[in-house]
Amino acid sequence: MPEKFTGAFAARLNSLSQIEVREAVNGDRVLPGRALIAQGGRHMLLKRSGAQYHVEIVDGPPVTRHRPSVDVLFRSVAKCAGKNALGIIMTGMGDDGAKGLKEMYDVGARTLGQDEDSCVVYGMPKEAAKLGVVNKELPLGRIAYEIAAYGSGR
Repeated sequence: MPEKFTGAFAARLNSLSQIEVREAVNGDRVLPGRALIAQGGRHMLLKRSGAQYHVEIVDGPPVTRHRPSVDVLFRSVAKCAGKNALGIIMTGMGDDGAKGLKEMYDVGARTLGQDEDSCVVYGMPKEAAKLGVVNKELPLGRIAYEIAAYGSGR
């Protein structure tokens, strides 16, 4: 996502959502009811401090041709949260995120992929499905329900 886009994108999603959505800044805590969007042109990683999670925003070279890269985020989630994480890969071009989702899957995280029929571009979810690392494929309209079910322990 381009640098000038992510702040406005987060603000737009925040205006439409029942949860808080914002562009992440270094040190933001990961909390229930908060969605953090990676800053354009920078990678976002998950870090753990005791029982709390926070994000780290870093510069670095593009990964799978992207910065921010979903692979970078998912790899950090696999390392920090392991089997306690839920990874979701949705519509998008290319294969960014597929290898990182595999790392999450390999450590026991639950993984979801958006189904082909509801994707604008079935690239990223398709690549993850080809790796066999998607526990469940869902239409876009069911993903929020699956997140809520996961959060309530169902």
